[in-house]
Amino acid sequence: MKLYYSPGACSLSPHIALLEAGLPYDLVKVDLRAKKLENGDDFLKVNPKGQVPALALDSGELVTEGPIIVQMIADKAAGKNLAPARDSNERYKLLEWLNYITTELHKNLGPMFSPVLADDAKAFFKDRAMGKFKYLETQLGDRDYLMGKQFTVADGYLFTMLLWAKERLGFDLSGLPNLMAYKARVAARPQVQEALKKEGLLKAA
Repeated sequence: MKLYYSPGACSLSPHIALLEAGLPYDLVKVDLRAKKLENGDDFLKVNPKGQVPALALDSGELVTEGPIIVQMIADKAAGKNLAPARDSNERYKLLEWLNYITTELHKNLGPMFSPVLADDAKAFFKDRAMGKFKYLETQLGDRDYLMGKQFTVADGYLFTMLLWAKERLGFDLSGLPNLMAYKARVAARPQVQEALKKEGLLKAA
């Protein structure tokens, strides 16, 4: 498999999932602005969406959209328990978390990276995202991970969003102790450390 990624982008989530799953893969770096691969090839010929993550399977098929990719990875390494069994109530709870992260966090944080977005618009998105983080603070409570004691692919995704918020966008999350303890807990996982190292992000965590 090949994971098309950009350092620190949302592709960090499936990168973490691949390492946690112990599956063999190759990393292919993408310049998202130029839509070029490191060798100069046109990324749009690989993924017409022009976005990462994209996962090229050994069959030649390309899978896109992070929440789908991480579930596929989890299902390919079922013994690692990165996702509950398909059709179980717990699996639907995982889907709920993945959907919440992608629509309520990812889609509010993403626009804040735009250099042309007005400050008042950024403030609007920041306020919305902070409300979502406050909800997560109450839901985490004393849980180790989103689903309880077991790390799942949803945790790699939420961790990526926390990196965006705190380290790249300057959110003050100090008033959310459960969330900050959670972020540190996920960051300390060896596979997460490895993903950060491979993407040159260790200092960012």
